[in-house]
Amino acid sequence: MTDYNQIKLDKADGIATLTLHRPEKMNAFTRTMMDEMIAAMDDTDADDDVRALIITGEGERAFCAGADLTPEGGGHVFSDPTPVDDLSDSRVRDGGGRLTLRLFQSKKPLIGACNGVAVGVGATMQLPFDMRLCSDNARFGFVFARRGITPEACSSWFLPRLVGMQTALEWCMTGRIFDAGEAKDRGLVRSVHAQGELMDAAIGIAREIADNTSAVSVAMTRAMLWDLGAAGHPMDAHRVDSRAIYRLSRSADAKEGIASFLEKRAPQYPNTVSQDMPDFYPWWEEPDYK
Repeated sequence: MTDYNQIKLDKADGIATLTLHRPEKMNAFTRTMMDEMIAAMDDTDADDDVRALIITGEGERAFCAGADLTPEGGGHVFSDPTPVDDLSDSRVRDGGGRLTLRLFQSKKPLIGACNGVAVGVGATMQLPFDMRLCSDNARFGFVFARRGITPEACSSWFLPRLVGMQTALEWCMTGRIFDAGEAKDRGLVRSVHAQGELMDAAIGIAREIADNTSAVSVAMTRAMLWDLGAAGHPMDAHRVDSRAIYRLSRSADAKEGIASFLEKRAPQYPNTVSQDMPDFYPWWEEPDYK
């Protein structure tokens, strides 16, 4: 069991909840938080009892107020303090990007429950979530141009895919703060909820997944939609689709899915993500940082 200092990780009835936990600093992001979130992702991916992961922030004010601009002990805020000439050096790597790349690789569905302010990395870390819900007091901001830096956390890849290029450019070029209504209208979030109803709504989606679907099917679906949606040609999707249907249609989960439907009962899928992913998964080569 990993001990965490800046997050909390709870598990119950097939649903894990990761809570950013620095309420005294509006859950501001640090390298420690990055490391702990990545460790929590490794934990939930390896735990076959976890069927979905909800990510939220502590309190009712903030999901995450961005990078901690006043870190304890001082130090450089946005990058490693050591000057580096070689830009392929790992010390150059953006911490938010390291986190979002790990979120992108998740084998479990990620549901965001944004409970308040989410600016900077507090907004960009949510982009790889599969579904984003927010409270009616949520505020978002891609504020980098107002801090003299640029968008990070791979958001130049994620954000236009979610909201379109024009909106992505507007939000990032102006760096303005916008409310939950605009976030929903432009496609950043799925739905807006009263603060006291937000977690129940997120749990409802997670419960729907946990109770009714095959873990292997969901893991494959997540990987296929995120990866193949950016492929260069539909043939790339056809190759993976064909292999996936061929392998999974012969699985114990497929047999159970058909039997439970015909018998009008709840399914009990036997296959697990840790043991039963198709032999061609992953089908992509993970690029190196260089």
